[in-house]
Amino acid sequence: MRALNYVQRVSLDFTGTLFPHAICLGDADNDTLNELVVGDTSGKLHIYKNDDSKPWITRTCVGMLTCVAVGDVCNKGKNLVVAVGAEGWFHLFDLTAAAPNKADSSSQHESLNSDDQRPFFTQHIPANTKVILISDIDGDGRCELVVGYTDRVVRAFRWEESCDHSDLGSGQLVLLKKWLLEGQVDSLSVNPGPEGLPELMVSQPGCGYAILLCSWTQQDSSGSGDEAPATPGSEGPSRDVILHLTTGRIQNKNVSTHLIGSISKGSKEESAICGLFALCTLDGTMKLMDSSEQLLWSMQVDHQLFALQKLDVTRDGREEVVACAWDGQTYIIDHNRTVVRFQFDENVNAFCAGQYTCKDGKNSPCLVYVSFNHKIYIYWKVELERMESTNLLRILDDREEFGSQLKSLGVDAEDPAAVRGLVSDLLYEDAQ
Repeated sequence: MRALNYVQRVSLDFTGTLFPHAICLGDADNDTLNELVVGDTSGKLHIYKNDDSKPWITRTCVGMLTCVAVGDVCNKGKNLVVAVGAEGWFHLFDLTAAAPNKADSSSQHESLNSDDQRPFFTQHIPANTKVILISDIDGDGRCELVVGYTDRVVRAFRWEESCDHSDLGSGQLVLLKKWLLEGQVDSLSVNPGPEGLPELMVSQPGCGYAILLCSWTQQDSSGSGDEAPATPGSEGPSRDVILHLTTGRIQNKNVSTHLIGSISKGSKEESAICGLFALCTLDGTMKLMDSSEQLLWSMQVDHQLFALQKLDVTRDGREEVVACAWDGQTYIIDHNRTVVRFQFDENVNAFCAGQYTCKDGKNSPCLVYVSFNHKIYIYWKVELERMESTNLLRILDDREEFGSQLKSLGVDAEDPAAVRGLVSDLLYEDAQ
């Protein structure tokens, strides 16, 4: 396991406190370049752009924000920013034509219309939200909003338009289904199943996970009421839950677990069938599996892992698994279980990874750490030529001109000792 030392980073000002899922990366203003979205416990929503240390835009929400997301939740072909609070307030922001403002510029704030500072749509859904997901979970081509709660409940909503289709905010979230889980919900994700259809997955304690069945039809949905039957003739929350407990070393069956699905294999055709997903636990277990429940690898580390992401650091289309611990130790593992690690130099309050546009006008792989000293650090060029370790001789052997240079120097390319001696002399021999 080799160590990395990333140095290209920017520091962002952040004076609030936040929940672990109140941070994400995404194209918030639909310009194809990603921004960083952060929600704090005072109800402020901050959007950071490029390498500016101050928020590009700040918005105000009701209650303390527990989770944020960016996606086409209204199925209008454009991304919206979603912010959900602990009290159950759901906020929608359209930042496509948003006017930039400096958080510390009062004159700029006063020049903006007060309506521009508010969400264009607000709705109250059940309280105690913990994590959200915007994705097509039933394979119909439309996105749904999935919400995980602190009481082991997961609900799926869909945006339904009212009679007036001209206004983006002329609709509401409609409850599709309610599931009750055995254990706490820490992560939600979607992964292609063995038949290529999306499967909604939720993490369960003890390195377990559950697949939630989406058995509704459009006629089955019945408003956003909490007690609406999920399926015809049923009472209370649906039990369409398939629980999976992975085998292996688990010291504590109640240890918190996180998962991430739809990990790219490098080919769209391969990734669409039998997708890969990863699990990690607070006691340091990490696993990579496919949707047929085949274990590809498992490993144990001596750090408390609290966040799990995916990121293509080698730019080959294959996404690596990224796990972060509370003390800043970060592991990057590829599909062959090759591991590199990076040590962030502070304790971590929240973490995410993905694509972000920082200094060069294009999205690049990045790691985002929220520290306890009112700073957010973005390592904005997290790239590796290869995951596996190598040496200079192996790299030189792959170059055609190396053989011709050896021949001109009278060194036999087929004699490894002679080649190593020549390279050693060039690198380390003291000048006479």
